[in-house]
Amino acid sequence: MVTMARAQAHTLEAIAAAMILVSSLVFALQVTAVTPLTGSTSSQHIENQQAAVAEGLLATADANDTLRPTLLYWNESDENWHGATDDGYVQGPPPTAFGAVLDDALSNRGIAFDLTVYYVDEEGDRRRLPIVDLGEPSDHASTARRLVTLTDDDRLRAADGTRTDDTLGNSSYFVGDADPEQNLYAVVEVELVVWRI
Repeated sequence: MVTMARAQAHTLEAIAAAMILVSSLVFALQVTAVTPLTGSTSSQHIENQQAAVAEGLLATADANDTLRPTLLYWNESDENWHGATDDGYVQGPPPTAFGAVLDDALSNRGIAFDLTVYYVDEEGDRRRLPIVDLGEPSDHASTARRLVTLTDDDRLRAADGTRTDDTLGNSSYFVGDADPEQNLYAVVEVELVVWRI
């Protein structure tokens, strides 16, 4: 009789412990949100791919000379990029050859991006100027950077993309001439940040 009572008590304890364990698991699963942006091995792989794409886009644009014309797509009278807001292009890439590549390689594949140029002003302070601002990057964004050297005889581009008669050496550009005695105008850093929408 005592043995049977003990066996029943152990059985009840086991059932109670199992219920507590199952309840804890159910509660833990309900408070843990699993979203497409939750960190995992696959999301790390996607971030690495996006970083490689961003690096490749900047390197290719620099090599085939489509990055520089985008930097020269400057409207002197508005002191801004042609047709852009104060925050740069907020609906998509600029209407340049490099902009078309960004649209094809990123926008059309559900990848958002910001394109920013960094430069040093006359006081020696590092400044930023957005070219494209499509929103706030996610926590899983990838970044690529490229240095571009501009010279005094680089020509600004008109709204239709053609070269104007205005060179950097005789125009009002967002960054000043770093070395008026030499043909070097400035070295700027272009940053491309990409993230999945």
